[in-house]
Amino acid sequence: MQRRHAYATLLLLTSQLVPAAALAQSAAAPAPTPAAPAANPQDTAEPQDAQPPVEVSAPGFDGSVPQEIVVTGRYIPNVVRATPQVVSVLSSEDIARTGEGDIAGALSRVTGLSVVGGGFVYVRGLGDRYSSSLLNGSPLPSPEPLRRSVPLDIFPTTIVGSALVQKTYSVNYPGEFGGGVINLTTKAIPKKDFLTFGGSLAADDATTSELGYTYYGGKHDWLGFDDGTRSVPDFIRNAPKGTGIIPAEQVLQLSNASTTLLQRNAQLPANWSAEISGGGALDLGSDQLGIVASLGYSNTWRTRLITQQDSVNTNGDLRNDFRTLLTDNRVIANGLLGLGYAFGENTIRLTNVYIRDVLKQGRGSAAEVYNNASGLRFQQNTNWFQRELFETQGVAELRPFTGVKLDLRGAYANSKRNAPYERQFDYLCSATTTTGQTISYDGGNGATGFQCNGAYQVTQRFSPFASIIFSDLNENLWTGQGDLSYRPDAVPLTLSTGYYYSDTQRFSRRLQFNYQTSVGGGTAPGYPYNLLRPDYLLSPDVVNNACPQQGTGACTIQLQFNTPLGAYAYDAGLRIHAGYLQAETDAIDGLRVVGGVRYEKGKQFVTPVDSPSTRLDNDYWLPAVTLTWNFAPDMQLRGSYAKTISRPQFRELAPQQFRDPDSDRLFFGNPLLRDSTLQNFEARYEWFFAREQRFTLAGFYKRIRNPIEQVGFYTGSDDRLQTGFTNLPKATLYGGEVEVQKYIPLDGLNGAFFATRRLTAIANYTYTHSEITADDSCAPNVLNQTIGTCQAGFGPASLQFRDGAPLTGQSDHLVNLQLSLEDTSRLSQLTFLFNYASDRVTNRGPSNLSGTGFQPDVIERPGVRFDIVGRQGFEIRGAQFELKLEARNLTRTRFNERQTFDSGKIVYANRYIQGRIFSIGLSTTF
Repeated sequence: MQRRHAYATLLLLTSQLVPAAALAQSAAAPAPTPAAPAANPQDTAEPQDAQPPVEVSAPGFDGSVPQEIVVTGRYIPNVVRATPQVVSVLSSEDIARTGEGDIAGALSRVTGLSVVGGGFVYVRGLGDRYSSSLLNGSPLPSPEPLRRSVPLDIFPTTIVGSALVQKTYSVNYPGEFGGGVINLTTKAIPKKDFLTFGGSLAADDATTSELGYTYYGGKHDWLGFDDGTRSVPDFIRNAPKGTGIIPAEQVLQLSNASTTLLQRNAQLPANWSAEISGGGALDLGSDQLGIVASLGYSNTWRTRLITQQDSVNTNGDLRNDFRTLLTDNRVIANGLLGLGYAFGENTIRLTNVYIRDVLKQGRGSAAEVYNNASGLRFQQNTNWFQRELFETQGVAELRPFTGVKLDLRGAYANSKRNAPYERQFDYLCSATTTTGQTISYDGGNGATGFQCNGAYQVTQRFSPFASIIFSDLNENLWTGQGDLSYRPDAVPLTLSTGYYYSDTQRFSRRLQFNYQTSVGGGTAPGYPYNLLRPDYLLSPDVVNNACPQQGTGACTIQLQFNTPLGAYAYDAGLRIHAGYLQAETDAIDGLRVVGGVRYEKGKQFVTPVDSPSTRLDNDYWLPAVTLTWNFAPDMQLRGSYAKTISRPQFRELAPQQFRDPDSDRLFFGNPLLRDSTLQNFEARYEWFFAREQRFTLAGFYKRIRNPIEQVGFYTGSDDRLQTGFTNLPKATLYGGEVEVQKYIPLDGLNGAFFATRRLTAIANYTYTHSEITADDSCAPNVLNQTIGTCQAGFGPASLQFRDGAPLTGQSDHLVNLQLSLEDTSRLSQLTFLFNYASDRVTNRGPSNLSGTGFQPDVIERPGVRFDIVGRQGFEIRGAQFELKLEARNLTRTRFNERQTFDSGKIVYANRYIQGRIFSIGLSTTF
């Protein structure tokens, strides 16, 4: 009832603000949507105790796991125990047990990991800039302008054979390492031929059959492809080269109703997905040739009724108070083609991955409090965000001679983001009546009339009236790496060396245009035109006769190219050369030592259009050492130290504005940023008390010099909160984690049902605490101001941050619990998943740069999440089937970002109910 009442409130506001039907009554054929793809029975049909070893392809990773002798004398291929570093590994079976459709969801169950902002994995509370993602050991470029790391929710679990998270640094990995590195290994040579078809349907009780906002777009939108409706004409791309004015006759080419008119859809469709995969192996004498191919498609809908507020002062008085109905239609298509050739102990992989992620977004926002004044405001947005990632790579894992291992890796990856026609229209009404300009709204109580100024233009960016934005990003990444190791038979010593090269090139462009009249850059056409819905407002009659009171054709509507802050485009690049030496020995009985040093040189630049370049040219020596003491047959202690680095992201250096469509926040780069360095310490106790069962206890400490953190600020009275970036003097992070994985046989219970079943219990807890140092040391100023005795563009860090505040994105407490009832002889699982994350800072509140005091930080409260996943395998006429039932977010936990002021007032930056999701999936394997 609360949800429908909130919808009614929003619709009442929109009907008051836009009486001339700014919203159409129904959506024109919005498309359906998919849910998580069903897991591949090929991965789980074998008995639980007969699972094959986990396959991992990573730089310098030795897949030949040494034998572990326990009391029973069985061979136990335990990757977690055998590797010299601290790792967490998700096998295909582990991933399938969670039931997650994407790898980000599966990784959220790993100790110390949390997923923030829809797919970005944080390790131990360190933001995504401190994590890196690899595919078969090769780096992945991000298609997201705001992030360096790849949003892992675009990787379906069906194409991933394993996911390895390494939390301690080793010199065979790139030097940018803070929380950890995530390596995804795709499936290579299957054990036997298979062909799998699968599909699923899902309903979200906050979205499915509920009200949402959408728009028609093109006829192929449901497939995630534009049919040409959103083609960008050359005069848009060339506008910055001329006067920046788009005349009326060209404006009309952009005013198509299919991308302009926001529509109501009272019956949003269900989510759905489909996937087909297959593979086989061909024996060529003693060699083997394998192929794996996969195609997947998903179409999902998500609608949110959001409370969005911000404060005008440090007392918590509201400046803006919006109710926003936001509907996302997300279409993801993915394809994988992998070839593998195994001869002797050698393996060659050729892997091609393509992922296309499209978000079609409709948004309506209504406010009764706007800019700390009374009145009504309605804002509508229609967006299309298209992201693509393609990577092709070759990997050769060779053993040319006894004791010699040679890994060769080469890859090319391209990521794109295209966002044409980001449209925004605003309608504003004040409470002041004016003769001839008044429309009476009767809300049933004889309400007085409101003067409707309607759509109008001001000079601030993202201002009321109307704007249209075109943005695109293209990034190419070339990488190559060679790793060579030698272990003589007579000496317990392994020597390794390697060389790494990468070259990243990015081009980013954002063209913003504001509508204006051709006479003196004045306001848009007045009453009654300013009340028309967007497609009528931009009709030929209005565009060509914008000022009828001054005579026909006296003025027209134009587009004015606008660069509110910084440059509209930039080129960027990062070239890295690196080499390392590493030695590993177990010469002392029970003691294993791995140590090495990496030399890494990086040249980074960001060159904005018509502005000076920012260049960072640094080289580093990065040592790392890990000691493992196997003091008992099934127990060991580890200790680790490493020095690592973190470079600024292109986005953080580029003086270009960008809007996050999910949080509705503005981001702006800072060309004065510099590299961060980290000192990493870890100690860990591990007890492997049975096959694939363990107890671990660890403590860690990190000291960061010049960490990059967000700074919140306002640039004008009409702006929403904007985020910049700066270097702090230092920060520290420390904590501990505990994990237990235990199998409990149930064959002791009476009844045939329990004879082959067991209870799997996996639980982990992570405590993390961080503090930033914000003293009077000079730090890059986000407003480019020079304060005090600091150098140009710098000011005291104490004016931008509170000393002792936590790092952005860090939760003090993370808890994961999995309880699974599963059959060890066939596929039959019922899994209960519990997840809890404590409060974390997602954005800094406005700083004290203005001298009026700090506002509180924006805090997210992730809360508790409870899921249930059931998987059942069965056979019909020789074909293997899997039925999967899922119930997600049964707690219906709210998304809650808020500021809590000393006055006791709470301001909700983003607050909405997250729906419960129920899905059914079926797949079959031949």
